[in-house]
Amino acid sequence: MVAGWNVGWTRQVVKGLAEIAGWRFEGQTLTGKLQNVARTVVLALLCLPLPASAGGIFAPFILHPVRRNIAAEQIGEADRSFAQEHATREDFVVTAQDGVVLRGWKVRAAHPNGDWVLLLHGRSQNRLSMIRYAEFLLGSGYSVVMMDARAHGESGGTIATYGHVERYDERSIVDALTAAEHPQHIFAMGESMGAAVALQSAAIDPRIEAVIAEGAFRNLHEVFFDYAGLRVSAFLGKTFFRPAAMLAVHETEHQVGFRLDDVSPEASVAARSFPVLLISGLRDHNVPKRHAEAIFLAASGPKELWLVPKARHQKAMETAPEEFQSRVLRFFSRAQVASN
Repeated sequence: MVAGWNVGWTRQVVKGLAEIAGWRFEGQTLTGKLQNVARTVVLALLCLPLPASAGGIFAPFILHPVRRNIAAEQIGEADRSFAQEHATREDFVVTAQDGVVLRGWKVRAAHPNGDWVLLLHGRSQNRLSMIRYAEFLLGSGYSVVMMDARAHGESGGTIATYGHVERYDERSIVDALTAAEHPQHIFAMGESMGAAVALQSAAIDPRIEAVIAEGAFRNLHEVFFDYAGLRVSAFLGKTFFRPAAMLAVHETEHQVGFRLDDVSPEASVAARSFPVLLISGLRDHNVPKRHAEAIFLAASGPKELWLVPKARHQKAMETAPEEFQSRVLRFFSRAQVASN
C-alpha cells in the first residue's frame, strides 16, 4: 500500500470519474472532449501504483449493469406500436437451467409466416430497445421473442456474463418457444452484448438457424483493451494502458470464475456452420469494426459483412433505415430457403 493513501477516498474518486467517463449509462453523462479527458484520468489513475483493492472498482461496472425496469406506460407504448402492425403480445416467462427466471414477451405477427426471431438487447438495456426491429419484422410476417437478459430489466440474476451463461438461457427460451409455438424456423438478431450472445447461442443450439449481429465483440478479453484504450485505439489499451486493462481482466475473472477469452463469438462461428450477417458502424468506438472483421474471417458458414458509413454503436438502422431493413429481410429470406 502507498503510504498515507486513503483507499476509501480512492474508490469514491475513481467511481465518480468512471461515471463521468461513461462506464455507467444511467442518468446524464458528459460527452465530447470532457468525457475523453475523464476516461484518460480514470485510466491514468489505474496505471499508478494504487492499492490492489482499487482494481476491483471496475469489475462491478462490467458484471452488474444498470437495471432498467419497465414501467406501465412503457408497456402501453409498446402495445400501441404492436397494434400498428396488428400484432398480439403475451407475457413469456422462462426458467433458466440454474433457476433464474427470465421475463419477456412473445409477439405474434398478424399474418405469421411460421418463423420466429429472437431479439437480444445490449448491455444495460431491456426488451424495449428492440421494438424498432420488432416493428418491421412483424410487418413482414415474422413473430418475435423479446426477453430481458439475465441481470437486466425484469429478469432475475445479478451478474451479466456476456454469453458464458446467457447462451444456455437462450437454449431454455428456445425449448419453451418450440414447445408452445412449433416454429418452422428460428432466427436470432442482436445488438452489442445481445449480438455476442446470439452468436454464442447458435453455436450450441442448431435450432437457431441464422444470426444477425450488430456490434458484436470478437471476445470479451479484447473488449477490455478497447475500453482501456479510451475507445480510440486498442493499441493504447495493449501498451500504455495495459496495466489497467489487465487489472480489470484479472479482477473480473476472479469474480466470475471463468476466462474472458472463453466468451468468444469469434470461436463460436468457427465451431458451428450457420449463416451470419455481421453489421458494424464505421464510427463505432465502443466495439470497432475489427471485431466484426475478425468474426467474419472466422465464420465457417455462409457469411455477410456490412460496414455502415457514419454509423455509431447500435445505430446502423438509425443511420441507414431502408438499407438496414432490406438487408435483414433478404438475409432471413435466404436463410429460410437454405434450411428448407
